[in-house]
Amino acid sequence: MTLERLKVWIKAVRVEQWTKNGVVMTAWLFSVADSSQTTLVRGWQSFLLAFAMAGAFSLVSSAFYLFNDVADYDADRLHPVKRFRPVAAGLVDRMAAVRAGLVLFAAGFAYPALVVMIIPSRTVAFGTILAYTVMQCLYTGFLKRLPYVDVITLAAGFVLRAVAGAAIIDAYISPWLLVSTFTLSMFLAFCKRRHERRSARASRSVLSRYHPRILDAAIFLSAAATFAEYLAYTLFSAMGRRCPLLVFSSVFVLAGIVRYVRLAWTEEDVGRPEKILLSDRIMWSVLAGYAAALFAAFAWR
Repeated sequence: MTLERLKVWIKAVRVEQWTKNGVVMTAWLFSVADSSQTTLVRGWQSFLLAFAMAGAFSLVSSAFYLFNDVADYDADRLHPVKRFRPVAAGLVDRMAAVRAGLVLFAAGFAYPALVVMIIPSRTVAFGTILAYTVMQCLYTGFLKRLPYVDVITLAAGFVLRAVAGAAIIDAYISPWLLVSTFTLSMFLAFCKRRHERRSARASRSVLSRYHPRILDAAIFLSAAATFAEYLAYTLFSAMGRRCPLLVFSSVFVLAGIVRYVRLAWTEEDVGRPEKILLSDRIMWSVLAGYAAALFAAFAWR
Protein backbone atom coordinates (compact mmCIF):
# COMPACT_ATOMS: atom_id res chain seq x y z
CA MET A 1 0.00 0.00 0.00
CA THR A 2 1.40 3.36 -1.02
CA LEU A 3 1.60 6.34 1.34
CA GLU A 4 -1.12 8.18 -0.59
CA ARG A 5 -3.41 5.16 -0.38
CA LEU A 6 -2.74 4.88 3.35
CA LYS A 7 -3.73 8.54 3.80
CA VAL A 8 -7.00 7.85 2.00
CA TRP A 9 -7.82 4.98 4.36
CA ILE A 10 -6.84 7.02 7.42
CA LYS A 11 -9.31 9.65 6.25
CA ALA A 12 -11.96 6.99 5.56
CA VAL A 13 -11.82 5.53 9.07
CA ARG A 14 -11.74 9.08 10.52
CA VAL A 15 -8.80 8.69 12.84
CA GLU A 16 -9.21 12.33 13.94
CA GLN A 17 -12.55 11.39 15.51
CA TRP A 18 -10.93 8.85 17.81
CA THR A 19 -10.59 11.75 20.28
CA LYS A 20 -14.27 11.15 21.11
CA ASN A 21 -13.33 7.85 22.70
CA GLY A 22 -11.31 9.69 25.32
CA VAL A 23 -14.58 9.54 27.29
CA VAL A 24 -13.62 5.94 28.08
CA MET A 25 -10.80 7.31 30.27
CA THR A 26 -13.18 9.36 32.47
CA ALA A 27 -13.48 6.77 35.25
CA TRP A 28 -9.71 6.26 35.43
CA LEU A 29 -9.01 10.02 35.44
CA PHE A 30 -11.35 10.71 38.33
CA SER A 31 -10.18 7.59 40.19
CA VAL A 32 -6.56 8.75 40.34
CA ALA A 33 -7.16 10.98 43.36
CA ASP A 34 -10.02 8.92 44.82
CA SER A 35 -8.73 7.21 47.95
CA SER A 36 -11.89 5.10 48.14
CA GLN A 37 -10.84 3.27 44.97
CA THR A 38 -8.44 0.36 45.23
CA THR A 39 -4.76 0.82 44.43
CA LEU A 40 -5.20 -1.40 41.37
CA VAL A 41 -7.90 0.90 39.98
CA ARG A 42 -5.67 3.94 40.40
CA GLY A 43 -2.46 2.36 39.07
CA TRP A 44 -0.75 2.15 35.68
CA GLN A 45 -2.21 -1.28 35.00
CA SER A 46 -5.71 0.17 35.08
CA PHE A 47 -4.56 3.04 32.84
CA LEU A 48 -3.38 0.57 30.21
CA LEU A 49 -6.62 -1.43 30.49
CA ALA A 50 -8.75 1.70 30.04
CA PHE A 51 -6.54 3.07 27.25
CA ALA A 52 -6.79 -0.21 25.34
CA MET A 53 -10.58 -0.13 25.82
CA ALA A 54 -10.60 3.35 24.28
CA GLY A 55 -8.67 1.84 21.36
CA ALA A 56 -11.26 -0.94 21.04
CA PHE A 57 -14.07 1.62 20.85
CA SER A 58 -12.06 3.55 18.26
CA LEU A 59 -11.81 0.50 16.01
CA VAL A 60 -15.50 -0.36 16.39
CA SER A 61 -16.44 3.29 15.78
CA SER A 62 -14.33 3.36 12.61
CA ALA A 63 -16.08 0.21 11.42
CA PHE A 64 -19.45 1.92 11.78
CA TYR A 65 -18.13 5.06 10.07
CA LEU A 66 -17.38 2.92 7.04
CA PHE A 67 -20.74 1.12 7.22
CA ASN A 68 -22.56 4.46 7.49
CA ASP A 69 -20.62 5.91 4.56
CA VAL A 70 -21.68 2.96 2.44
CA ALA A 71 -25.31 3.21 3.61
CA ASP A 72 -25.40 7.00 3.04
CA TYR A 73 -23.46 6.96 -0.21
CA ASP A 74 -26.10 8.76 -2.30
CA ALA A 75 -26.97 11.34 0.39
CA ASP A 76 -23.30 12.10 1.17
CA ARG A 77 -22.63 12.91 -2.48
CA LEU A 78 -25.07 15.83 -2.11
CA HIS A 79 -23.44 17.16 1.07
CA PRO A 80 -20.98 20.08 0.65
CA VAL A 81 -18.46 18.47 3.02
CA LYS A 82 -19.31 14.77 3.19
CA ARG A 83 -19.02 14.42 -0.58
CA PHE A 84 -15.25 14.61 -0.14
CA ARG A 85 -15.17 11.55 2.12
CA PRO A 86 -13.26 8.73 0.42
CA VAL A 87 -16.30 6.46 -0.02
CA ALA A 88 -18.59 9.21 -1.36
CA ALA A 89 -15.80 10.54 -3.56
CA GLY A 90 -15.17 7.11 -5.07
CA LEU A 91 -11.64 6.86 -3.68
CA VAL A 92 -12.59 3.78 -1.64
CA ASP A 93 -14.72 1.06 -3.19
CA ARG A 94 -17.90 0.38 -1.23
CA MET A 95 -17.30 -3.36 -0.96
CA ALA A 96 -13.73 -2.71 0.18
CA ALA A 97 -15.12 -0.37 2.82
CA VAL A 98 -17.49 -3.09 4.07
CA ARG A 99 -14.68 -5.64 4.24
CA ALA A 100 -12.42 -3.21 6.10
CA GLY A 101 -15.26 -2.39 8.49
CA LEU A 102 -15.71 -6.07 9.33
CA VAL A 103 -11.98 -6.43 10.04
CA LEU A 104 -11.99 -3.35 12.30
CA PHE A 105 -15.10 -4.62 14.04
CA ALA A 106 -13.49 -8.00 14.79
CA ALA A 107 -10.26 -6.35 15.96
CA GLY A 108 -12.17 -4.02 18.29
CA PHE A 109 -14.05 -6.87 19.92
CA ALA A 110 -10.92 -9.02 20.32
CA TYR A 111 -9.56 -6.97 23.24
CA PRO A 112 -12.59 -6.95 25.59
CA ALA A 113 -13.19 -10.62 24.77
CA LEU A 114 -9.60 -11.43 25.76
CA VAL A 115 -9.92 -9.45 29.00
CA VAL A 116 -13.09 -11.36 29.94
CA MET A 117 -11.33 -14.65 29.29
CA ILE A 118 -8.49 -13.66 31.63
CA ILE A 119 -10.54 -11.69 34.18
CA PRO A 120 -14.14 -13.02 34.13
CA SER A 121 -15.28 -10.29 36.55
CA ARG A 122 -14.92 -7.72 33.75
CA THR A 123 -17.84 -9.17 31.76
CA VAL A 124 -19.76 -5.90 32.08
CA ALA A 125 -17.13 -4.18 29.91
CA PHE A 126 -17.71 -6.69 27.12
CA GLY A 127 -21.49 -6.37 27.54
CA THR A 128 -21.23 -2.59 27.29
CA ILE A 129 -19.34 -2.55 24.00
CA LEU A 130 -21.80 -5.19 22.74
CA ALA A 131 -24.71 -2.92 23.71
CA TYR A 132 -22.96 -0.03 21.95
CA THR A 133 -22.66 -2.17 18.82
CA VAL A 134 -26.35 -3.12 18.85
CA MET A 135 -27.32 0.51 19.33
CA GLN A 136 -25.10 1.59 16.44
CA CYS A 137 -26.71 -1.03 14.21
CA LEU A 138 -30.14 0.36 15.10
CA TYR A 139 -28.86 3.88 14.49
CA THR A 140 -27.49 2.98 11.07
CA GLY A 141 -30.67 1.09 10.23
CA PHE A 142 -33.38 3.61 11.12
CA LEU A 143 -32.81 5.67 14.29
CA LYS A 144 -30.74 8.28 12.46
CA ARG A 145 -33.86 9.13 10.46
CA LEU A 146 -35.84 10.11 13.58
CA PRO A 147 -35.36 13.72 14.75
CA TYR A 148 -34.21 14.13 18.36
CA VAL A 149 -34.11 10.34 18.77
CA ASP A 150 -30.92 10.32 16.68
CA VAL A 151 -29.30 12.80 19.07
CA ILE A 152 -30.39 10.83 22.14
CA THR A 153 -28.90 7.69 20.59
CA LEU A 154 -25.57 9.40 19.93
CA ALA A 155 -25.48 10.75 23.49
CA ALA A 156 -26.26 7.32 24.92
CA GLY A 157 -23.24 6.00 23.01
CA PHE A 158 -20.95 8.31 24.99
CA VAL A 159 -22.49 7.17 28.27
CA LEU A 160 -21.80 3.56 27.26
CA ARG A 161 -18.19 4.53 26.55
CA ALA A 162 -17.83 5.99 30.04
CA VAL A 163 -19.45 2.92 31.62
CA ALA A 164 -17.17 0.60 29.66
CA GLY A 165 -14.12 2.55 30.85
CA ALA A 166 -15.23 2.09 34.45
CA ALA A 167 -16.15 -1.56 34.01
CA ILE A 168 -12.86 -2.58 32.40
CA ILE A 169 -10.92 -1.41 35.50
CA ASP A 170 -13.67 -2.31 37.99
CA ALA A 171 -13.96 1.31 39.13
CA TYR A 172 -16.86 3.31 40.54
CA ILE A 173 -18.06 6.23 38.42
CA SER A 174 -20.36 8.88 39.82
CA PRO A 175 -23.89 9.05 38.34
CA TRP A 176 -23.39 12.82 38.15
CA LEU A 177 -20.54 12.29 35.68
CA LEU A 178 -22.66 9.93 33.60
CA VAL A 179 -25.63 12.29 33.32
CA SER A 180 -23.36 15.26 32.55
CA THR A 181 -21.67 13.16 29.83
CA PHE A 182 -25.10 12.42 28.40
CA THR A 183 -26.30 16.02 28.32
CA LEU A 184 -22.94 17.35 27.07
CA SER A 185 -23.10 14.88 24.19
CA MET A 186 -26.66 16.02 23.43
CA PHE A 187 -25.50 19.64 23.48
CA LEU A 188 -22.73 18.96 20.96
CA ALA A 189 -25.03 16.89 18.75
CA PHE A 190 -27.77 19.54 18.74
CA CYS A 191 -25.17 22.16 17.76
CA LYS A 192 -24.11 19.88 14.93
CA ARG A 193 -27.71 19.48 13.74
CA ARG A 194 -28.15 23.27 13.81
CA HIS A 195 -25.05 23.68 11.64
CA GLU A 196 -26.20 20.96 9.23
CA ARG A 197 -29.65 22.56 8.85
CA ARG A 198 -27.94 25.78 7.82
CA SER A 199 -25.26 24.37 5.51
CA ALA A 200 -26.52 21.06 4.13
CA ARG A 201 -30.23 20.70 4.77
CA ALA A 202 -30.88 18.89 1.49
CA SER A 203 -28.40 16.11 2.25
CA ARG A 204 -30.52 14.47 4.98
CA SER A 205 -34.29 14.38 5.17
CA VAL A 206 -34.28 14.27 8.98
CA LEU A 207 -32.81 17.79 9.15
CA SER A 208 -35.99 19.36 7.77
CA ARG A 209 -37.92 17.78 10.63
CA TYR A 210 -35.97 19.74 13.26
CA HIS A 211 -37.90 22.87 14.21
CA PRO A 212 -35.35 25.72 14.46
CA ARG A 213 -36.75 27.23 17.67
CA ILE A 214 -37.08 23.86 19.38
CA LEU A 215 -33.54 23.02 18.29
CA ASP A 216 -32.19 26.27 19.73
CA ALA A 217 -34.09 25.65 22.97
CA ALA A 218 -32.67 22.12 23.13
CA ILE A 219 -29.15 23.49 22.75
CA PHE A 220 -29.52 25.93 25.65
CA LEU A 221 -31.36 23.44 27.89
CA SER A 222 -28.74 20.72 27.37
CA ALA A 223 -25.96 23.28 27.94
CA ALA A 224 -27.53 24.48 31.20
CA ALA A 225 -28.17 20.90 32.34
CA THR A 226 -24.56 19.93 31.65
CA PHE A 227 -23.17 22.74 33.74
CA ALA A 228 -25.67 22.19 36.58
CA GLU A 229 -24.95 18.46 36.70
CA TYR A 230 -21.18 18.92 36.70
CA LEU A 231 -21.47 21.58 39.40
CA ALA A 232 -23.58 19.17 41.46
CA TYR A 233 -20.86 16.55 41.00
CA THR A 234 -18.19 18.89 42.36
CA LEU A 235 -20.35 19.87 45.35
CA PHE A 236 -22.27 16.78 46.37
CA SER A 237 -20.35 13.71 45.22
CA ALA A 238 -17.94 11.82 47.44
CA MET A 239 -15.08 13.07 45.26
CA GLY A 240 -16.27 16.65 45.63
CA ARG A 241 -16.31 16.34 49.42
CA ARG A 242 -12.79 14.91 49.42
CA CYS A 243 -11.50 17.56 46.99
CA PRO A 244 -13.16 20.90 47.89
CA LEU A 245 -11.21 22.78 45.21
CA LEU A 246 -12.82 20.60 42.51
CA VAL A 247 -15.71 23.07 42.33
CA PHE A 248 -13.43 25.62 40.64
CA SER A 249 -13.05 23.31 37.64
CA SER A 250 -16.72 24.01 36.87
CA VAL A 251 -15.71 27.54 35.82
CA PHE A 252 -13.83 26.07 32.86
CA VAL A 253 -16.73 23.75 32.02
CA LEU A 254 -18.98 26.80 31.80
CA ALA A 255 -16.36 28.68 29.76
CA GLY A 256 -16.08 25.79 27.30
CA ILE A 257 -19.86 25.62 26.86
CA VAL A 258 -20.15 29.38 26.33
CA ARG A 259 -17.31 29.31 23.81
CA TYR A 260 -18.95 26.50 21.86
CA VAL A 261 -22.32 28.26 21.81
CA ARG A 262 -20.62 31.39 20.50
CA LEU A 263 -18.97 29.39 17.71
CA ALA A 264 -22.32 27.80 16.84
CA TRP A 265 -23.99 31.22 16.57
CA THR A 266 -21.22 32.88 14.55
CA GLU A 267 -21.47 30.56 11.55
CA GLU A 268 -18.42 28.50 12.54
CA ASP A 269 -18.22 24.85 11.47
CA VAL A 270 -19.40 23.06 14.62
CA GLY A 271 -20.43 20.07 12.56
CA ARG A 272 -17.17 18.45 13.61
CA PRO A 273 -16.61 18.90 17.36
CA GLU A 274 -13.23 17.16 17.18
CA LYS A 275 -12.06 19.86 14.75
CA ILE A 276 -13.01 22.59 17.23
CA LEU A 277 -11.28 20.66 20.00
CA LEU A 278 -8.04 20.39 18.03
CA SER A 279 -7.92 23.77 16.29
CA ASP A 280 -9.63 26.48 18.37
CA ARG A 281 -7.04 28.30 20.51
CA ILE A 282 -9.55 29.57 23.05
CA MET A 283 -10.92 26.06 23.53
CA TRP A 284 -7.35 24.82 24.00
CA SER A 285 -6.89 27.45 26.73
CA VAL A 286 -10.13 26.37 28.39
CA LEU A 287 -9.05 22.72 28.33
CA ALA A 288 -5.62 23.62 29.73
CA GLY A 289 -7.29 25.60 32.52
CA TYR A 290 -9.60 22.68 33.27
CA ALA A 291 -6.67 20.28 33.46
CA ALA A 292 -4.82 22.66 35.79
CA ALA A 293 -7.90 23.01 38.01
CA LEU A 294 -8.21 19.22 38.27
CA PHE A 295 -4.52 18.87 39.13
CA ALA A 296 -4.78 21.55 41.82
CA ALA A 297 -7.92 19.99 43.30
CA PHE A 298 -6.41 16.51 43.39
CA ALA A 299 -3.07 17.75 44.79
CA TRP A 300 -4.77 19.82 47.51
CA ARG A 301 -7.21 17.15 48.70
